Amino acid sequence: MENRRFNAQQGHGTYSAHQPAHAAGAGISAEATKVLRNTYSLLAMTLLFSAVMAGVSMAVQLSQGVSLMCSLGALALIWLVLPRTANSSAGIGVVFAFTGLLGLSIGPLLSHYLAMKNGGVIVMQALGGTAFVFMALSAYVLTTRKDFSFLRGMLFAGLIVVLVAAIGSVVASLFGVAVSGFSLAISAAIVLLMSGFILFDTSRIINGGETNYIMATTGLYLNIYNLFVSLLHLIGAFSDD
Repeated sequence: MENRRFNAQQGHGTYSAHQPAHAAGAGISAEATKVLRNTYSLLAMTLLFSAVMAGVSMAVQLSQGVSLMCSLGALALIWLVLPRTANSSAGIGVVFAFTGLLGLSIGPLLSHYLAMKNGGVIVMQALGGTAFVFMALSAYVLTTRKDFSFLRGMLFAGLIVVLVAAIGSVVASLFGVAVSGFSLAISAAIVLLMSGFILFDTSRIINGGETNYIMATTGLYLNIYNLFVSLLHLIGAFSDD
């Protein structure tokens, strides 16, 4: 979840003013088509790379402490490096480094669920659910070419609420207060929030609001990453285990 915050603070927070959207049914401009194609190509490669790094993490049984360090390293790349390299070829390397670190960081979590009875089914259901939500929402935006810029304020407000709730949940758990139900509610809220961001980010690309495919890839990757983690939490919690 905290990784989606990287996107909120550095991806969406630095966007230029939203440009007028194309009318519904109008064709996507050549420039937007190029950005979309480059974004999906880079997104596919980074997702594959992240999956490989997650496999490496599980194979070497990466500790929770190292996992946390990888997450912090990804945070540093998003905040300090990517904004300076997003307009150059070096930005591609930064995106791969960032997604690789997040892949490593998720290894211990996957190992935890895979160790459960029917853990493989749980992980596959989370993967399938993530793929279905992303493809369905993306297809809807690409088909209707609807402008979802009106979601900006609601998504930002939702992001703040989830952040505050997550911090409160962590603090409560440190004092031994049971927050399992509250934690599930947060995960459900993140699923809805990331779904909204998928609509918003895809709409920005096809309507010309986002012209940097490196930043667009980063945003969509984080949407998918956090959607998967939240679905994994929910499905695992509601399984027989």
